Amino acid sequence: MRTLEKPVRQSISLPPRVARRVQALAQRKNASANRVIVDLIESGLNAQEQEKKRFLDVADRLARSADAAEQERLKEELARLTFGE
Repeated sequence: MRTLEKPVRQSISLPPRVARRVQALAQRKNASANRVIVDLIESGLNAQEQEKKRFLDVADRLARSADAAEQERLKEELARLTFGE
């Protein structure tokens, strides 16, 4: 994803286990470790935004639902989205 904005240089420290995984991904993709880290961060940010949209969709469906059984199911789904399985 190309942008006209100037990149911002950041310094991060990775735990050795994570650094090894990044290096392995970089080798498999024939890319730099920096490119892999940027891709992973972008994927994580996109996933977080999708999770938020899903939560808001379920909350909206719950607010509009008049069926008690569906309300209970939607509440459980919201709990899973919030607290995990």
